[in-house]
Amino acid sequence: MKSYLRTTLLLLCLSVVAQAQVKKAKHIILIGCDGFGGYALADANMPNLKALMRNGSWTAEARCVLPSSSAVNWASLLMGAGPTEHGYTEWNSKVPEIPSVTKTAYGLFPGIFSVIRDQKKQAKTAIVYSWNGIGYLFEKEAVNIVVNGKEQDDFCADTAASVIKNEKPFFTFVHFDEPDGTGHSIGHRTPAYYKQLELVDQRIGRILKAVQDAGIADETIVLITADHGGTGKGHGGKTLDEVQIPWIIAGPGIRKNHHIKDVIITYDTAATLAWIMGLDQPQSWRGKPVSEVFAK
Repeated sequence: MKSYLRTTLLLLCLSVVAQAQVKKAKHIILIGCDGFGGYALADANMPNLKALMRNGSWTAEARCVLPSSSAVNWASLLMGAGPTEHGYTEWNSKVPEIPSVTKTAYGLFPGIFSVIRDQKKQAKTAIVYSWNGIGYLFEKEAVNIVVNGKEQDDFCADTAASVIKNEKPFFTFVHFDEPDGTGHSIGHRTPAYYKQLELVDQRIGRILKAVQDAGIADETIVLITADHGGTGKGHGGKTLDEVQIPWIIAGPGIRKNHHIKDVIITYDTAATLAWIMGLDQPQSWRGKPVSEVFAK
C-alpha cells in the first residue's frame, strides 16, 4: 500500500512539473499532412521536419483508426474519439453515418475547437484547410478565423503564415492536401511521392518562419501528424503502410531528440492538445495525453 502511494505521489509530482513547463506555451500549432505515411519519414528529404524531430519528440508508428481514410481520421484526430463515438465512418463523411453519442451546443460531437471555446472563451483560434471535407468536421461557430484553401496547399501555407504573424492565435490548425494527391495519382513509395514531401516540408518551413517572425518561437508548441498513409495508389485498408502515421511534437516543455515508445492512436492528438492547454477533456473522448513527450 505504501509503495502504491509513493508511486502515485511521484507520478502526480512529475505531472505537475511537466504541466508547469508546458504552461510556457502560449501558442499551439497543429499541422496535418494528408496521406503522409509513417513509412516515408525516415527517407524523406524534409529538413524542417527533421529539425523539429531533433528539437522534440517523434514517432513514425502512430496509428490511425480504421478505415484508414480521410474524414473518419480527421474527425477522430480533432474529436478525441473513434468512429463508434463520433459517427463519421467513411472517406468523405459529411455527416455522421452513426448518430454521435453526444453533441455540443454547436450540433456536433465535441471537438478541440468547442472545448477551447467553452473553457477559454477569449482564446483566439484559427483553421486553414486545403481539403474541402475538413469543413464538415469542426464547429465553425467556435472558431475565430476559418479559411478554406480549396485544395491550394501553397495558399494555405502562406495564409496560415500571415495569420500566425498578424493574429498570433492561441491555437491554429493547418491542413495540407498533399502528399495524398500524389499518392492517388502516381503512387506511394514513388520518387514523385517523396518529391512532394519535399514541397510539404517547404510549406512547413514557411509556417515555422512565421512563428520566428512573430517573435513567439519560445512559447509555441508545434505538432505535425497525418490522417493515414497509403499503398499503391490508395488507402483505406489494414496494411501498416496505410495505418501508421508520423507524429512529431516540439516546443517548450517537450523532450528533445526523443523517439516516442508509447502507443499513439490519432485520437490521442486532441487529448494531448487539451492537456497542454490546461483544458478538461469531455467524458466522451477516448484519447489519452501522450505523457512520454513532456520533459521531466
